[in-house]
Amino acid sequence: MRRSIVIPVLLICFCSCNEQKKESTNEKSTQPPNIVLIFTDDQGYGDVGVFGADDIATPNLDQMASEGIKLTSFYSAQAVCSASRVGILTGCYPNRVGIHGALGPESKNGINDSETTMAEMLKEIGYKTAIFGKWHLGHHPKFLPTRHGFDEYFGIPYSNDMWPYHPQQGTVFNFPDLPLFEQETVIDTLTEQSQLTTQITERSVDFINRNKDNPFFLYVPHPQPHVPLFVSDKFKGKSDRGLYGDVIMEIDWSVGQIVDALKKNGLEENTVIIFTSDNGPWLSYGNHAGSALPLREGKGTGWEGGQREPFIMKYPKKLAANKTIETPIMAIDILPTIAEITGAKLPGKIIDGKSAWSVLTGESEESPNEAYFFYYRVNELFGVRYGKWKLYFPHRYRTMDGQEPGKDGLPGDYRMVDLEEIELYDLSSDISETKNVAEANPEVVEKIKLLANDMRGRLGDSLLELEGSETREAGQLE
Repeated sequence: MRRSIVIPVLLICFCSCNEQKKESTNEKSTQPPNIVLIFTDDQGYGDVGVFGADDIATPNLDQMASEGIKLTSFYSAQAVCSASRVGILTGCYPNRVGIHGALGPESKNGINDSETTMAEMLKEIGYKTAIFGKWHLGHHPKFLPTRHGFDEYFGIPYSNDMWPYHPQQGTVFNFPDLPLFEQETVIDTLTEQSQLTTQITERSVDFINRNKDNPFFLYVPHPQPHVPLFVSDKFKGKSDRGLYGDVIMEIDWSVGQIVDALKKNGLEENTVIIFTSDNGPWLSYGNHAGSALPLREGKGTGWEGGQREPFIMKYPKKLAANKTIETPIMAIDILPTIAEITGAKLPGKIIDGKSAWSVLTGESEESPNEAYFFYYRVNELFGVRYGKWKLYFPHRYRTMDGQEPGKDGLPGDYRMVDLEEIELYDLSSDISETKNVAEANPEVVEKIKLLANDMRGRLGDSLLELEGSETREAGQLE
């Protein structure tokens, strides 16, 4: 008699559990996608296996590319830290919103309250938001991420090298003033950072576990591989490219941990996960710098090695697997693309980016913008990408070509070069920018000049002492 009662009860429980599981799965599949943006620091174009690295193992990033899309012409907003970060988070050219260069401990400005970040945009439609890593858009309370749309913050406010002296080879880094924040409180001052990548990863996984039942935006701007380099014992000595390669291997491990957390929570299909970097390698640091090969130059320049970055995106629910896209897309396009994917409302103020969703899905091969990318350094408009063409106006830039590179954490000296004439390159056949074809293509040069003049009217150009009509001020301390 007991058995005849128990079996139906078990069947009822089993069916009930199945129905609850189905309801939970249906809820997850109908809610807007989660967004995970992983953003490294000073990583070169050639520092991922699928982008050409044969001396650094990046199995998780390679797997992510095989399950998603790889962009071979993705550009950061500028070739330096703070400017690049404000570009991807606001959809604006950095000089439009008044953020230039790399904000340091003495800076008294930061992102303006009136600008809308990606976190604020998504928070308005019910997303939980977090940043674990390097912020670098102002370190005073009014500029911190918790004032700009992020529910949670753990990390450092600016780069870990922003002090007047680097240590000699073999000594311990001692930066007693490098604050480690949790929310708006300094919880530690860092002198040794070998556990920071692990801590950022653990926080990211915990955030995913806690927010599996609602949409979330997780921003993971790793402080590495920006010098000084730090790696945990888990990866020390593991790569064939020394300490720099070890650091990249640990970042790859971090990506794997985040992807595994999504899988374990049943979120992988409905999550957009993006991996890219803020700018190219800091070449003066020699064996502690990455590689942008076959691209020309690196961080701090507008040549391809300074702003063309590795980019991998996975969204199983909507994007094809194992696809390479050559169409130029840029960091300022990420915010409007995410807005289209999630149904979020675009910022009220003018932004420069346009949604690239049709390119990512394969519906179009055309870049969202005609003159695709205006290359600015602070307020100097020194280059324009137009289709397959890239034009440089006369300007001064730095190079390590012919110079002795640094070693083991100490930098070499740059040489300054004055570009005195307009130069034009066909990137479809000359990715390394070796052959100036301006003289053979005068009509292209004239077209790009007209496009540049239009942008100068809007955002200015200090090379020609022109002020733009659409620029906005950065936030200032009162």
